[in-house]
Amino acid sequence: MDTKSKKPWQDTPDVSARIVTSIGRIASVMRSGMWEFATAENLNPTQAEMLQLLQGRKQGVRLSWLASQLSISAASASDSVSALVSKGLLYKARAEDDGRATALFLTPEGATMAARIGSALDFADQAAAALPASQQAELLTGLFKLIAQLQKTDRFPEMRACLSCRFFEPNRHPGKPAPHHCGLVNAPLSVPLLRMDCLEHEPADPVAKARNWKVFA
Repeated sequence: MDTKSKKPWQDTPDVSARIVTSIGRIASVMRSGMWEFATAENLNPTQAEMLQLLQGRKQGVRLSWLASQLSISAASASDSVSALVSKGLLYKARAEDDGRATALFLTPEGATMAARIGSALDFADQAAAALPASQQAELLTGLFKLIAQLQKTDRFPEMRACLSCRFFEPNRHPGKPAPHHCGLVNAPLSVPLLRMDCLEHEPADPVAKARNWKVFA
């Protein structure tokens, strides 16, 4: 086609495509930061992510759960776990909910390392913190909405998010600045306070979880 006959911007990708591209670029930059940290600590990024996922999980996790969270094979997850055990950062023990199963736990050294891993992404946190508070709230809302849509495809892993917690009560205070409610602390909950990963999280039943996520569907 003659470039002179083209309409301005007609080749611009859809907004949705540009959103996905932007998230991918951000993920690449963050992955690079994780690589730098992991390499300096004699880890690889998968091992570092495993330590992060185990942080605060006092009841331990199963190998299959780790593999699902990281979208890797059970064999790859097993290799990384073995390496972390040999480094003294993880240990295996009987699962508290099933004495026949094995769960993975952080050692004290592993917990210390997991706490330090967050510093690898300080640059990204600072970039987000530099945005006006109103834009941060809008961005967080948009991300929750995107996650809600992704969960419909069954491709998004389990999260310890407020919206999948049994204590979350959606729209209990309609019309208020904090429309939702946390039953654990018995207090109103605004969107900017919603957590992606809460240590006090207790999974809601499937019906309640689906209802909660409809807040952003």
